[in-house]
Amino acid sequence: MPEDFEHPSPATPPSTPPPPPQSGPYAAPASAYPPPPYGAPGYPPGYQPRYPAGYPPAYRPPYNAAPPVKRSPWFYVGVIGGSFAALCLLISVMVWVTMRSVTGTGAGLALSSNAIAVVDITGVILSPEAINAELRKFGDDSSVKAILLHINSPGGGAAASQEVYQEVMRIRREKHKKIVASVESVGASGAYYIASGCDKIYANDASVVGSIGVIMEWTNYGDLLRWAKLKNITITAGELKDAGDPSRDLTPKEQAYFQSLVDNMYTQFVSDVATGRHTTADKIKPLATGQVWTGSQSLPLGLIDKIGGFRTALIDTARDVGISGEPTIVRPPKNKRGLLAVLADDGEDLFPNPSQLLNRAPGFYFMWK
Repeated sequence: MPEDFEHPSPATPPSTPPPPPQSGPYAAPASAYPPPPYGAPGYPPGYQPRYPAGYPPAYRPPYNAAPPVKRSPWFYVGVIGGSFAALCLLISVMVWVTMRSVTGTGAGLALSSNAIAVVDITGVILSPEAINAELRKFGDDSSVKAILLHINSPGGGAAASQEVYQEVMRIRREKHKKIVASVESVGASGAYYIASGCDKIYANDASVVGSIGVIMEWTNYGDLLRWAKLKNITITAGELKDAGDPSRDLTPKEQAYFQSLVDNMYTQFVSDVATGRHTTADKIKPLATGQVWTGSQSLPLGLIDKIGGFRTALIDTARDVGISGEPTIVRPPKNKRGLLAVLADDGEDLFPNPSQLLNRAPGFYFMWK
């Protein structure tokens, strides 16, 4: 063992560093002062000598410092890949949580084969496009076992209500998929038209159901024009081309003309309800007076099938299609429009153009007033 170095115990390190070796296997030229190798013979395991101030800093590792660890390139590949995978997982979880908070218990296509799709029909029905798109999507989804229409509407446009009814009947006929209606507070007129096309109709005792009838209306602003000393000038070809001109009263012939249209739509309404309810028009016509009934009144009349709320309709439907346990509910994503989107549409939703109030053609509605 070289005598040029002291070997202090780990508990009592030397107060002064040992001199650099001048002879033996660790001798080095005074100009270079290379450090002795780690683990050289004659040194205790793990011992590293202290260096005097004369050693150049580049050759002086810290006291008892471990040799540098060399990492494999695959180590860095694993770190980068793992970080990227964790980031993707975090984004996926955030998107999933956001979709659940916005749409309820699920969104889009069902991830479970025990799923029931819920389509909300609320407010006045002015366009069938959104509702029919949802019905088509869930009708084509094999993992959706049934569709539940959650209705709270007084009806709406005659043609719009009829189109949704026809889509419900198409899915039942072509996809052989069960569709059930659950009336919350109101399921009247056009909304009842749609519900009548379903396999079953549920309603609460105090729900409002019925109002089978047609209404046609528009605003006559002729007195306003006369008060403002304005004149409406219309040039037409055809005796009834300007029938329903809101600047004047109807003629007797125009009155009969519009009544014939309303009567025809009424016949279609009664016939379609009878078809959906598996009965005859003669049995529906006495109920087609335009009036409404409560859920408890409508049950013995055959307008609904069972008293019960949304939960009752959901569980019964799940059992009917063979779903045991709690069914998975899927809903279409909600289309929330922000202020920027509203303003991008010329702001007409916020500030209607007054001229639009004077440009209303006669409208035909299946709606409870």
